[in-house]
Amino acid sequence: MTTSNSLRPRLVVEGAAQAIDYYKDVFAADEIARYDDPSGKIVHAELAVGGSRLTLKDADDTDRAPASLGGSPVLLMLEVDDVDAVGEKMVAAGGKVIFPIQDSEVGRGGRIQDPFGHAWMISQR
Repeated sequence: MTTSNSLRPRLVVEGAAQAIDYYKDVFAADEIARYDDPSGKIVHAELAVGGSRLTLKDADDTDRAPASLGGSPVLLMLEVDDVDAVGEKMVAAGGKVIFPIQDSEVGRGGRIQDPFGHAWMISQR
């Protein structure tokens, strides 16, 4: 039997349209799909970031954004070619430095919270 597995994070945010624009700007993400409900809220969007994909949606009564929960316990890890440039873009577009980008024994990286409450560990080898 052959199986194909794929794991994609699904981010819940307040302001999915703005989040899509943010991820396009700071990660050079490509928007693959977007579906709105009749009120204009995004119920599903899919983005490609390099060779990975993530999905996101607007918060609602069932799926809540990090701010409504006091933060998110999930850390998203993203390896990039130029961690300093990506980190600068994230902060310039409204991100908040949690741990500054610096060298370590495993490479160069840091942690930045996006304006929507999700923490990103960005690194380069």
